[in-house]
Amino acid sequence: MATVADTSPTSNHPAPRGSCPFAPPPAYEQARRDEPISRIALYDGNPAWLVTRHEDVRAILADNRFSSDPANPGFPFLTEAARQFVTLKPTFIRLDDPEHGRLRRMLTGDFTMRRTAGLRPEIQRITEDLIDRMTDGREQADLVSEFALPLPSLVICLLLGVPYEDHDFFQECSRTLLHRGSTTEAVVEANRRLTDYLDTLAASKADRPDDGILSRLVARGELDIEDIGAMGRLLLIAGHETTANMTALSVLALLRNPEQLAHLRAHPETMPAAVEELLRYLSIVQTGLVRVAVADAEIGGTKIRAGEGVVLQINTANWDDDRYPGADTLDLTRDTRQHLAFGFGVHQCLGQPLARLELEIALETLLRRLPDLRLAMPFEDVPFREDMLIYGVHELRVAW
Repeated sequence: MATVADTSPTSNHPAPRGSCPFAPPPAYEQARRDEPISRIALYDGNPAWLVTRHEDVRAILADNRFSSDPANPGFPFLTEAARQFVTLKPTFIRLDDPEHGRLRRMLTGDFTMRRTAGLRPEIQRITEDLIDRMTDGREQADLVSEFALPLPSLVICLLLGVPYEDHDFFQECSRTLLHRGSTTEAVVEANRRLTDYLDTLAASKADRPDDGILSRLVARGELDIEDIGAMGRLLLIAGHETTANMTALSVLALLRNPEQLAHLRAHPETMPAAVEELLRYLSIVQTGLVRVAVADAEIGGTKIRAGEGVVLQINTANWDDDRYPGADTLDLTRDTRQHLAFGFGVHQCLGQPLARLELEIALETLLRRLPDLRLAMPFEDVPFREDMLIYGVHELRVAW
């Protein structure tokens, strides 16, 4: 029988991080053990449910009584800037079925495992070229700016048909859109500039078609330019920010766990499984996924009413000892099935086959080409992206 929990917020979101930069905030870990569905206050004082247990997060992500549409009353916004996206052209990740499914299906063919596997030679070439440039005549470099960021940026630009020479512009816009401290005005302006750029680029594909996703969407004739531009904005930001930060953070985690790194070097054939454990262990979407109940629902014995928001903590779910014993330890031999790094249900990450492939190639090539790869800065000085919606590091100086 469901219980009606005390609806008074017991903590604020986001909670402060602890001493381990890879770990979820201690308050969330404590909540998972003591009260896995609890009340929190968001930045604006509005209450929401904090969901921290693997079983409950997975259940909500698969439940159509919980909506991704921010137009629904009670939708939880994590920042004031995020609230402004209600007034913008929505992408399919912020829509529910059937419209969500209709738009998503227009892109699924571009991200199948078979289609993605066909990109392996080109991604490998890009990876080798970046390492060549990074190591040319030098003994150390910033892995973020010279490898982890340009690799997925080059790949997503290739797929979309976006000129890579404009990468400084769209990376500047994405930094503003993903920074937790960005003002409403800054977010609106960054989105306007990026939207105008992508709308103009998409419109140009009608006269100058290519093999990119934007061009194919234009050729379909089913969407207006604004819808195509919105899809491009989503793929461009998600396609480089997530993989870039996951790559750099994975390298750092391996360097901090030398026995796991040694195992991976000795058994390179286990790289796919290692990537899954790194995805589980690091969970770079650390601010949580947000939903709102559109009907009363009982989750984990707690009654969540229609109009109440939920914040799903992927990081604590992936560190749930009931699902992954010893979850706070990086173990590249672990069975990581059902990890939630890419979400779950109809909204799970469309680009996950590409992200996995990029991570596998990036890490395998780095470890093979740079057998003496090591940190070139004190671990305590590594600047973690606690100010961003996508977790990672701003800089990672390495030597070889």
